[in-house]
Amino acid sequence: MIAYRNAIPADGPELAAMAKRSFTDTFGTLYRPEDLAVFLDQTFGEKGLPAQLSDPAFTVRVAVDEAGEIVGFAKIGTVAFPGDWPATAIELHQLYVRGDQHGAGVGPALMDWAIDVARADGRTEMILSVYVDNHRAHRFYQRYGFVEIGRYVFMVGEQPDDDRIMRLVL
Repeated sequence: MIAYRNAIPADGPELAAMAKRSFTDTFGTLYRPEDLAVFLDQTFGEKGLPAQLSDPAFTVRVAVDEAGEIVGFAKIGTVAFPGDWPATAIELHQLYVRGDQHGAGVGPALMDWAIDVARADGRTEMILSVYVDNHRAHRFYQRYGFVEIGRYVFMVGEQPDDDRIMRLVL
């Protein structure tokens, strides 16, 4: 049984560890170790995701298993991509699910939460970026109605990745 709740600052260390593990399991072989280490520290280190748990610009929802471990999370907030985005847009910054939970409904539950929160907040569109070769994620987002609207250079350390920007009109 998976329980869902809003993240709190005390979740920071465990959430960061889960996010680092999930990113590394999915993409770790694509990068030089030094680039991966820089990215993981910037994104999930003390000044990254854990600090964002007390930042009102972000809202984070966690999925917790029966053992009390975080097995997934979604983070929404202000659109960070360069460009001219409407003030009513929101970004899905991350939606990560631990590998052993793929197919168990955690991803859809977190996505439904993100969309519901965005709509309740009067948002008109949700924006995200996804690695060009992450076909599983592309299919997942397309099932929700996201469409590709552009390209984005996503930096992992000093290595540029080819990401796609996707948008869902809410």
